[in-house]
Amino acid sequence: MSGGALGRLSTLSLSVKQLSRLLLLPSLPTSLPSPSPTVPVSHVPALFREPYILSGYRPVGQDWRCYLLSVFQRHNETLNIWTHLLAGPLVLLRVWAYVGVHGLPLDAASLPLCLYVLSALTYLGCSVTAHLLQSHSELAHYSLFFLDYVGVAVYQYGCALAHYFYCSEPAWRESAVGVWFLPGAALLAWLSCASCCFAKYRYRRPYPLQRKICQLIPTSMAYFLDISPVAHRLATVSWGQDPALPLHALQMAFFLLASLFFSCPVPERFFPGRCDIMGQGHQVFHLFLSLCTLSQLEALFLDYGRQRDTLLEVSGERELWSAGVSFLGLALISALTAVVMRWHVRRRLEKSEKVQQ
Repeated sequence: MSGGALGRLSTLSLSVKQLSRLLLLPSLPTSLPSPSPTVPVSHVPALFREPYILSGYRPVGQDWRCYLLSVFQRHNETLNIWTHLLAGPLVLLRVWAYVGVHGLPLDAASLPLCLYVLSALTYLGCSVTAHLLQSHSELAHYSLFFLDYVGVAVYQYGCALAHYFYCSEPAWRESAVGVWFLPGAALLAWLSCASCCFAKYRYRRPYPLQRKICQLIPTSMAYFLDISPVAHRLATVSWGQDPALPLHALQMAFFLLASLFFSCPVPERFFPGRCDIMGQGHQVFHLFLSLCTLSQLEALFLDYGRQRDTLLEVSGERELWSAGVSFLGLALISALTAVVMRWHVRRRLEKSEKVQQ
């Protein structure tokens, strides 16, 4: 090939590259922000400090995208994020597998099961969002954990609906607890959200014991009520005749273990600084709660298969659709509670900034 031809080819190649840059580069980000290295506890405000966790904190005030990308970074929230981030797809895959084998008609009889799945995905998603993004600012920290408490309330009531319609025995439904179960479960779910939001707003770090009490009393009452139809069945029905009962016992065991690690900062209390990245009690709490949800889902699939043909006769289509409406109402009221508490936090932070100025 002659030198002139080579020159023309080189010029054409350069022109194509320039045209590509002209067309493509304006529409693409030049670079993604890189999350800053983690810092020790002394480099973050008191609000973001966890007891006995001495390092692995993400700096406050980075770009939002830095916190999104920190999902792949090694820090003290990484396992809190991934334990629930992986549980969500596992729930969806299990539902997809069940539907592929057994089918799941979208009717009144399947409504409580669908709402339960939605509630599980809601609490998992809210938890992931809170732990992933909360380090952005003080307002973001409060707002996202308020959202997390909304997810908890929605999940509590989703469990209550599934337990009531699929897991309860006639003798329990006719008892005083069974008669008042659904309104009581909705009230306690909202109280759980409201009390957790209030405790988060009211108490400053280092948190006093009153904060934990304020959180645990309503959530414990909600759990004991929500699990009562399952507990009654475990106590009155032979486990050998009902394959769902061992799974229900397993979900209760996982939840009690989760509650233990949520209530007590162990093992980091005995090994300060050694559980900063892996081994925190809250991470173990997340793991057991995810296992509780997965075993609960398996038990509910068995109970739904056992009850779906007679559920409309036992409960009535009107009661089932009313339960769906109450689920939406509980979610909206809980979300409104979180919005109101966020407004109070924002006012307090603005006053604090004015005083400092």
